[in-house]
Amino acid sequence: MALTRKNDMKTKYPLSGALALLLSFALSIAQAEVVDIGNEQLKSLIKQGAPVVDLRTPGEWRQTGVVKGSQMITLFDEQGRADPAGWARQLDKVAPAGKPVILICRTGNRSAVAAQMLDKAGRKGTVYNVKAGIVGWMGENQAVVSLQDNLKQAGIACSPKC
Repeated sequence: MALTRKNDMKTKYPLSGALALLLSFALSIAQAEVVDIGNEQLKSLIKQGAPVVDLRTPGEWRQTGVVKGSQMITLFDEQGRADPAGWARQLDKVAPAGKPVILICRTGNRSAVAAQMLDKAGRKGTVYNVKAGIVGWMGENQAVVSLQDNLKQAGIACSPKC
């Protein structure tokens, strides 16, 4: 009897297997597209309005400054601990899923890990990784602003620790 039912299903719904396969394929490709970029591409994307998320620590931001207009959302703390789910929730506030986002860290390693993490989590949209990080940006004499100035431009009050 089971064979008859299986055969009946194939007769009634001959495309169901093909549709399931197509749906599975579509879902597998509907994830983040991770793209490594250099400084020229970073400048172009900033001009287009893509948000830059600096995932370094506050100490690193104070030490080097940040790309003007960066959203500062730490992923890894000074001890290397991370809260990926919490970080992703904060990220969604400044760069909703489906919209492009640029990730930057010191040398491109942590931002590459973060980009892959977003891809594996199924985030939609393009995730740009600044492959040489802030070190590469500054190495080409590109402008940075202090943490205090970046916060002030965003309308955020800065405590004396900034």
